[in-house]
Amino acid sequence: MKKISLLFFALMLACMAAAPQSALAQGLHITVDQGNMQPVPIAIPNFMGHTPADNDLGARMVSVISNNLGHTGLFKVLDPRAFIQDSASAAQHPNFGEWRSTNAQALVTGQVTHTADGRTRVEFRLWDVFAQQQMVGTAYMTTPTNWRRIAHIISDVIYKRITGEEGYFDSRIVYISETGPANMRTKRLAIMDQDGANHRFLTDGRALVLTPRFSPTRQQITYMAYYNNRPRVYIYDIDSGAQHVLGDFPGMTFAPRFSPDGNKVVMSLSKGGNSDIYTMDIRSHGTARLTNDPSINTSPSYAPDGRQIAFESDRSGKQEIYIMNADGSNQHRITFGEGRYGNPVWSPRGDLIAFTKISGGQFYIGVIHPDGHGEREIVSAFHVEGPTWSPNGRVLAYFKELPTGMRRTERTASIYSIDLTGYNEQRIPTPLDGSDPAWSPLNTQ
Repeated sequence: MKKISLLFFALMLACMAAAPQSALAQGLHITVDQGNMQPVPIAIPNFMGHTPADNDLGARMVSVISNNLGHTGLFKVLDPRAFIQDSASAAQHPNFGEWRSTNAQALVTGQVTHTADGRTRVEFRLWDVFAQQQMVGTAYMTTPTNWRRIAHIISDVIYKRITGEEGYFDSRIVYISETGPANMRTKRLAIMDQDGANHRFLTDGRALVLTPRFSPTRQQITYMAYYNNRPRVYIYDIDSGAQHVLGDFPGMTFAPRFSPDGNKVVMSLSKGGNSDIYTMDIRSHGTARLTNDPSINTSPSYAPDGRQIAFESDRSGKQEIYIMNADGSNQHRITFGEGRYGNPVWSPRGDLIAFTKISGGQFYIGVIHPDGHGEREIVSAFHVEGPTWSPNGRVLAYFKELPTGMRRTERTASIYSIDLTGYNEQRIPTPLDGSDPAWSPLNTQ
């Protein structure tokens, strides 16, 4: 993604600072810990400008912002046909009485202007309709081609101001794009914005690719690929398109993931019939073995502080989730329920581990606390797998497979997201079938 220059302007911050603290404390806010909460009605009239081109760009930005907020299930984006005040005058001074009559609790206004140096200035304000005060006001200077990213950033600001949590809209998802019959799938590495926009393929499908994962600190992806039927772990640079082999290991290599500082990759290597967890330093390529057990140990995932690793092992007789210290010490089991557990993925918050579970012929995605308590199922289906966390730890993405065809022998795979409460499942559009998603951190460039 191209770097952009963001220039923040203080818009009416003096008014916010002068507002009584008690009024601000009692202002519009929702607590996102319930799955059946009533969404906040929010009005988002088109951002206006001085030219038809400005107005068109403003309308497209509002469409993205509306989709972002509406898909969370936390906001009810109101129909513009119910608006009384026009967008231009609302951007200058909202008529709160008219907005209250639409049942809006929050109002977003904005303006778009092309500047003499060819850049675009986007200004927006978030209003508490009932308190009749501005909650936040910001403006951005950027290049015209980056308007969609600015819309995602504005969505993040609105989300955080009303919920108190970080947003996740200025992020991307890398995944495996699939096509072809079930016994001969072509799999390509692909990337898109979290809403499915700006989609592009990163590999051409001539080699089988699996398990892509984002670096937490760089614009890089690690993944496994089979070239000439030989499994290798690769690092792919998103900006340049360059890729290189991280390691050329004997035997099979599974499920590589970055450490939180981006300096190591943890993975499962198969040697002598055993699969154990290893780490590799990206710069020196030095490896360290963390497990040494006559069983299958795979799917490692670091805690966000880098001190522990969750992994999957069948050392107890069936697949379970274990945790160990980052040096391999203190290995202990945390799952004891019915069924088989796998693919643990640590939340960015550090408070939960997502997993895939198979029980009674059904697939589940659930979460559990690192100490083993509070196991909870989030979603189930014929086949769901590959959980990945949004950057704020609020939403899970995963893929779901369904049987298709006259004899139900073919399958279709799609990527979905769902709130941590288990509500508001949404399909993320992809041009072809999609599997094994991995969510990026928030974009910082």
